[in-house]
Amino acid sequence: MSCGEPHETDCSEVLDHLYEFLDHEMPEGDCTKFEVHFEECNPCLEKYGLEQAVKKLVKRCCGQDDVPTDLRSKVMGRIDLIRSGQVVPEQDVSMDTAGMPTRAAE
Repeated sequence: MSCGEPHETDCSEVLDHLYEFLDHEMPEGDCTKFEVHFEECNPCLEKYGLEQAVKKLVKRCCGQDDVPTDLRSKVMGRIDLIRSGQVVPEQDVSMDTAGMPTRAAE
């Protein structure tokens, strides 16, 4: 997605890190860059609004459910594999004791 206009922060960077922005998991300087981008780029602003609404809905509907203890490590393991460019299989991925993603034994 892109509005076709040049921006200081590219649309692909904003969309790749949108959940980090939504979850307040990025440095303040990067947050400022994203806020400026949203002021300039309506397609990214719309995507931000949509994802923000989805997060609120999920929190409202599922916020009281107990989460399995190993779910976070599995999700983070998949994210780390995807970010490193590795192909992520459908099987479970978890973190080892050093915090590195490992694939579950077959």
